[in-house]
Order: sequence, then structure tokens, then C-alpha cells
Amino acid sequence: MALATQETDKNVSAYIESIENETKRNDSKQLIEIMSEITGHQPKIWGDYFIIGFGKYKYKRKQGKEEFEWFNVGFAPRKSKMTIYLTFDINQEQELISKLGKCKWGKGCLYINKLADIDLDVLKQLISRSKEATWH
Repeated sequence: MALATQETDKNVSAYIESIENETKRNDSKQLIEIMSEITGHQPKIWGDYFIIGFGKYKYKRKQGKEEFEWFNVGFAPRKSKMTIYLTFDINQEQELISKLGKCKWGKGCLYINKLADIDLDVLKQLISRSKEATWH
């Protein structure tokens, strides 16, 4: 079974420019700069849900035999929140999360309204941590 979310050759700049909300559009441009700088990779659109990912690695799902490719870090500018995808259990970084600012999180995702709500230096540390978790 293949993953529905795979790297595509869709135009990242055109997608970003199509975002109606000016704050989300500008935050997306800033996240692209931050993630490109930290990862050394250019942004790629993954799947039909327009996740912007950086780098890629292979992994196996628990109980699975197939290997899949996934991005190392990424984000998706959704209507309600910005979702930032990281490749480690964020719950292990309570000290950093407590310094991040206004956000919610799941195991591997941060949910923020806008970058102005959070400490970008802390976000950069979390992105670096995600890079370290999957780049060997």
C-alpha cells in the first residue's frame, strides 16, 4: 500500500502566492526561509493536501514491511492554524515547548495561529532537533 502523501513537482511559490490570508502567506514564506536554512534542502510540495516538506528519509511503519519516504520537517498553512510537522515526539521536549509561546501540539505536530505568537528561536531549535532525529 503506497502512501497518499508523496513528494510532487508542484510549484511551491505559486502555491504560497495563492494563499489568500496575507499573514499566513507571509508566515509561510518565513517558514520556508527558516526550514531551508536549517535543513539545507529546498521546499517540495507533498501530496494533494499541500504539505511543504524539506528533505526526505525512508522509514518503516510499526508492524509494516514496506519502506516509505517522508519529509524530515515541513508545514501546512491551513485555514484555521499553521501545522508544523516534526519527526520526533514533541512531548519529549517539554522544556522547549514551555518556552515556545501560544501553540498546541500532538506527538509530531505543532499547531500555531501565526508566527508572531511564538518564539522563533525556540521553533528553530525544534526544527533542528527534528533534522537530527532523521538525518544520519
